[in-house]
Amino acid sequence: MENPLNYARNYLGDILDLCVDRVIYLDSDLVVVDDIHKLWNTALTNSRVIGAPEYCHANFTKYFTDGFWSDPVLSRVFHSRRPCYFNTGVMVMDLVRWREGNYRKRIENWMEIQRKRRIYELGSLPPFLLVFAGNVEAIDHKWNQHGLGGDNVRGSCRSLHTGPVSLLHWSGKGKPWVRLDARNPCPLDHLWKPYDLYKGSSIKDRSSFPSSIFLGFSSYLS
Repeated sequence: MENPLNYARNYLGDILDLCVDRVIYLDSDLVVVDDIHKLWNTALTNSRVIGAPEYCHANFTKYFTDGFWSDPVLSRVFHSRRPCYFNTGVMVMDLVRWREGNYRKRIENWMEIQRKRRIYELGSLPPFLLVFAGNVEAIDHKWNQHGLGGDNVRGSCRSLHTGPVSLLHWSGKGKPWVRLDARNPCPLDHLWKPYDLYKGSSIKDRSSFPSSIFLGFSSYLS
């Protein structure tokens, strides 16, 4: 989590020119198997800043420490919302609203609290949950078939969720390029192989690759 690219999504409003008013952010450990324009055309209603698939059945409390939940000043951030988990690896972002609301600074404020007090465990995701959970435009789950990296505790492979698939996401500790190089792939890793353009790599070279990148689209494409 020390690789700066894991935090690139926090700074898209600053990195990209002001003429770029909307982006689709995608982690690099995924494959899109549908027309990306369908995702691009997502409407962000009620002045929402981001859209992403939500998972309201997840145990939301586990993403933050007991110290966070026991502090009434910190935990009240969710009192006026019904927060759901969402994976930041796939997001549609309105950069006009992002810049106007100074959301980069809001995220950084929570990161600064984390540096001093350790209120969460899971790297770059929880600050987004703190700022946006409960105020996200819900996108169809087919746009983030996530968790294909496998079970983080047991290291076991995972299969696809039920339903249609527009995007395959190898989120989690296990990455398909590492398992393919080690000749110990999970069954779904073979879906990644045709799109792997990095040839002649070693396991050591690739095990440290960051799993975050972004795709920027401006109004030129709309």
